[in-house]
Amino acid sequence: MSKKEFQQASDNLRKAVPLMIKNQVPTTPTNYALWYTYVDNVIPEMNKELDQVIADYGLCPPASLENLYRNFVASKTETDVRQLRGSLELLLNEAAHSMSDTLADSSAFQDKIEKCFDGLSRVEDEGLSFEEVMELVRTVVSESKEIRHSTRFLNNQLTSASNEIERLKDQLAQVQEDALHDQLSGLFNRRAFDNDLSVLCDGNAKMSLILVDIDHFKKFNDEYGHLFGDVVIKAVAKRLQLSCRDGTTAYRFGGEEFALVVPNKKLSVARQLAESMRRAIEKVSVKDKRSNRQVDAITASFGVAEYQVGESASSLVDRVDKQLYEAKRLGRNRVLPMPS
Repeated sequence: MSKKEFQQASDNLRKAVPLMIKNQVPTTPTNYALWYTYVDNVIPEMNKELDQVIADYGLCPPASLENLYRNFVASKTETDVRQLRGSLELLLNEAAHSMSDTLADSSAFQDKIEKCFDGLSRVEDEGLSFEEVMELVRTVVSESKEIRHSTRFLNNQLTSASNEIERLKDQLAQVQEDALHDQLSGLFNRRAFDNDLSVLCDGNAKMSLILVDIDHFKKFNDEYGHLFGDVVIKAVAKRLQLSCRDGTTAYRFGGEEFALVVPNKKLSVARQLAESMRRAIEKVSVKDKRSNRQVDAITASFGVAEYQVGESASSLVDRVDKQLYEAKRLGRNRVLPMPS
């Protein structure tokens, strides 16, 4: 590293850490890499998105940070060494043993070939018989077969190891994706929601929370099957995602329930957003492939609440859940509380 590069790295360090502390970001290697890239200003698009997250929430939800890191900083082939170490060590050990065995076989083969050549050089000097010459040739052929078998085995081992490494990399990429997103809906998952809401509440962020529950979902499963139910979840999740504006983040809360964190919005505005989402879901139409029927009687109920300073995440969720329960009790397909 040149003196100039060292100075640049030091400057980035002095800039990144205070920003992380200011925005209540844990100083993990992943977060530091993200913020180092931010202060280095080498990816303007990433900086713009990170600035928008801070503007929306006043701090940085963990899921948003992980998303930015994965999209802008991490390479596509990046692997988690801690998770892969055991498998990779096993593969490398097997390959090393095969290479060691092959090298030993090659060394022994070389010694035997040299002896055979020494023997062949005696043909003219000592006048070896035809049978003695053929014995030398047979020895060379036999040893050649053994070394071919050894090298073929090594090639197979290396090919197998290479394929397994690629499989593990793909598997890890999927695990990393699953750790942040719900596989069925494509939204952030419950783990991401719990982490984000905890950070936001601890930081007294201004926000509102919406909980959504698909009405009569059990009936869809019972009448059309669970695969149809999965299609309904995907369709509703897509409508919710398309309705997200101004930093609103959608999560699959669990089963047929969803959650939306709405930054910098009071109850009245969040309620209007929920109402627009409710109307959008009413327009969802899903085709049942078994009966070829088009099912369009899909609705959802909504509960909304505004975060109160000092309130815990569990308390906020409980208040919203009560509104959602009341919406379902009163007949479903509605948003509560009603506008005052």
